[in-house]
Amino acid sequence: MNTMRTGLLMAALMGLFLAAGYLLGGQQGMFIAFLMAAGMNILAYWNADKMVLRMHGARQVDRQTAPEFYGLVEELAQRAGLPMPKVYIMDNPQPNAFATGRNPENAAVAATTGLLRILDRDEIAGVMAHELAHIRHRDTLVMTMTATIAGAISMLATYARFGMMFGGGRDRNNPLGLIGTIAALVVMPLAAMLVQMAISRTREYGADRGGAEISGQPLALASALGKISNAAHQIVNPAAEANPATAHMFIINPLSGMRMDNLFSTHPDPGKRIAELQRIAGELGSVPQQQTEPWDTPPNHTAGPWG
Repeated sequence: MNTMRTGLLMAALMGLFLAAGYLLGGQQGMFIAFLMAAGMNILAYWNADKMVLRMHGARQVDRQTAPEFYGLVEELAQRAGLPMPKVYIMDNPQPNAFATGRNPENAAVAATTGLLRILDRDEIAGVMAHELAHIRHRDTLVMTMTATIAGAISMLATYARFGMMFGGGRDRNNPLGLIGTIAALVVMPLAAMLVQMAISRTREYGADRGGAEISGQPLALASALGKISNAAHQIVNPAAEANPATAHMFIINPLSGMRMDNLFSTHPDPGKRIAELQRIAGELGSVPQQQTEPWDTPPNHTAGPWG
């Protein structure tokens, strides 16, 4: 059911992109938008993961450069029955993480230095298990392609804005004139955000359950969500603010809420997710684990897990 719903939402997002092209340039504009959409889908399938990682300044690490973090991901991947994904770290004080890649054989997980600093080992394990659940459920391709298409709709809105500034709203190729330009400028990006929100919310609860099962510690994941949510409202993520179309990929909305992009959150309410994880903990018979120290001050390491 979730797969069918996600497919319909992706189709709706593509339809919005074509509609935006029509509003800006009539049938010719829609045809150009169709060609752009086809090209972006091909690009997204093969390269969008690399593009997203580059947008957020992620650097790849291995067993030598981040032994504890890499080893933890490796252990969780084995539990999940997944190939070892590539592991990345983003130099960003906001605690957060995401997964990307077109399939489990070509996947990557990325965490911020803020997440590795603020959370303890069990909580980090819960977060990374959540991201591995996205990979196992094959959410990552959908989420990455959604980011690409939503970003393109924002790009068309920028074109419409410039068109209004230079009289483009009166273009004879635009079937609705100024009204069409305004719709492409305001309505389409807003509608794209709503579709992104629906896609993300469809997937996050499933990844929370999957992460709880992989890590075996739903309460640690619940604790991590609480910490990340609180910090995300206080610590600005400049890379996410510059690329709001990628916000739905993160475990918690990375946007500060100061922009129009945050009028609708792409994520379920953290409190509801935490309550559901507590219910899952009771279902699985989990008990709270003794909290360990954050990884920025490990007793036997001086450089930290990210080198």
